[in-house]
Amino acid sequence: MGDVFKALADPTRRTILDELTDRNGQTLFEICARLTTKYDLGSSRQAISQHLEVLEAAGLVVTKREGRDKFHYINTGPLEPIVERWLRKPKRTVQHR
Repeated sequence: MGDVFKALADPTRRTILDELTDRNGQTLFEICARLTTKYDLGSSRQAISQHLEVLEAAGLVVTKREGRDKFHYINTGPLEPIVERWLRKPKRTVQHR
């Protein structure tokens, strides 16, 4: 779970995940172009590639090669333990003194 939190700690990586949620299955070139135009992020291709590597290491992004192209897809599976741990537990009422 530590890798997931580390990956989510960076705002650029969260924006990349937002973008893949909006339009899944993009190449590095497409992600960079959309981050620049849609989110006004001026990161280099190398920087975005490094962010994608962190997201992939955490399991939040999976890739698929098709010929010369490498497509990136969001994978929400690693978020499930977080949801189960904190969001799906029965709610306790907080008693104030």
